[in-house]
Amino acid sequence: MTTDIKLIREGQPLSWGQRLSLTVSLSLPAMLAQLSSIAMQYIDASMVGRLGADDSASIGLVSTSLWLFWGICSAMTSGYSVQVAHKVGANDAAGARRVFRQGIIASLIFSMVITAIGVGIARDLPRWLGGEAEICGNATLYFVVFVAALPLLTLNYLAGGVLRCAGNMKVPSMISGLMCLLDCVFNFLLIFPSHTYYPFGLEITVPGAGLGVLGAALGTVGAEAVCAVLMMWYACRRQNEIRLKGHPGSWKLSREVTRKAAGISFPMTVEHAVICGAQIAVTTIVAPLGVVAIAANAFAVTAESLCYMPGYGIGDATMALTGQSHGAGRSVLTRKFGYMAVGLGMVVMAVMGLLMYVFAQDIMSLITPVEAISTLGAKVLRIEAWAEPMFAASIVAYGAFVGVGHTTAPALMNFGSIWLVRVPLAWWLSKTMGLEGVWIAMCIELTFRGVIFLSRLFFFRWNK
Repeated sequence: MTTDIKLIREGQPLSWGQRLSLTVSLSLPAMLAQLSSIAMQYIDASMVGRLGADDSASIGLVSTSLWLFWGICSAMTSGYSVQVAHKVGANDAAGARRVFRQGIIASLIFSMVITAIGVGIARDLPRWLGGEAEICGNATLYFVVFVAALPLLTLNYLAGGVLRCAGNMKVPSMISGLMCLLDCVFNFLLIFPSHTYYPFGLEITVPGAGLGVLGAALGTVGAEAVCAVLMMWYACRRQNEIRLKGHPGSWKLSREVTRKAAGISFPMTVEHAVICGAQIAVTTIVAPLGVVAIAANAFAVTAESLCYMPGYGIGDATMALTGQSHGAGRSVLTRKFGYMAVGLGMVVMAVMGLLMYVFAQDIMSLITPVEAISTLGAKVLRIEAWAEPMFAASIVAYGAFVGVGHTTAPALMNFGSIWLVRVPLAWWLSKTMGLEGVWIAMCIELTFRGVIFLSRLFFFRWNK
């Protein structure tokens, strides 16, 4: 039987079984939401993969740069959603609404600034990344569409974050599922030209815009925009702990809330920037290896996300559990939730890694019909599968730390691991082993990262 999260803020004791029930009940919808996000990436990759290696490479070239922009905006909203978790845990609904209002204003301002920066560098970015001339035009086009939509996407991150931190995992999960469905429909209509089918002797013509790479960007952004509106509507009007309807209040930014948000978000934002900077650096290492290597690397990253996104779902649930426990002043319960969630994440991602190892070639063949790309992608996926349990440890432990507002040390750990281990190793091994060397470096670094996060988890002072 599912345990109600309200028991945390009511001060009720929770047995091991109740903690497990609560962790699983919150993690499952969050995992489904993350898997929906991955399904969208699979849809985009498989549809664009049908257009050929050049179009696939144009998207792969700028994908890590888009992660940088998305991640910066997502990290910024965490400063407000974590405060909402603390307020809800302390039974301070008025305070939670005050933080949510300020989060909306701050998110719009911040995302508009980031959008302006992105549009400003879009034309030169593919060339800076080492892309060949024939793929740079489409790469710029794809990048511009996504960064122009950042204000809407940032509101989506904020609304989803505050709903999860209030303990509502189901609505974000359902909306994510809808987003996946819309993405499939929009992409099909926008990427490909009109198709005529003849089922049972009938002639049926399905309209299509035939926009290729541009259609892939517009389809995904359109699906995300629709769901951003739905997410904000539910958060503002339906969620009891944070709804703004019927609870008027000031929209003015306050120094206290802004300072706390910055204290939580700034290390996360810097960390995400430097990690994505490292991923971009790895992209520049891969780019000279050729179009096949670029496309295989991008598609393999998409395929691997099927393994690690459940970990991020469990991490989201953990952030809500540790955040509300911390807000309620229950440090022992906070620690127990952290330990349990990390163990659960490692088990789930170990199973996912095994499945990825076994079905790597089949997964890559679903994404691209180009044999050279799918074969190389399958090889690197099997390398990465070995690191999944330790990757889970770092993902879920990070969520536990964020829930209590502890972000600086974990950010430094992520930064040091990827820049001091992955990037130098990838550069060195790529010289003799090509793309496989880059992914061996990634496997080693993720294992190392898991070890240091587990160490931090066990020695962390949860009552600080």
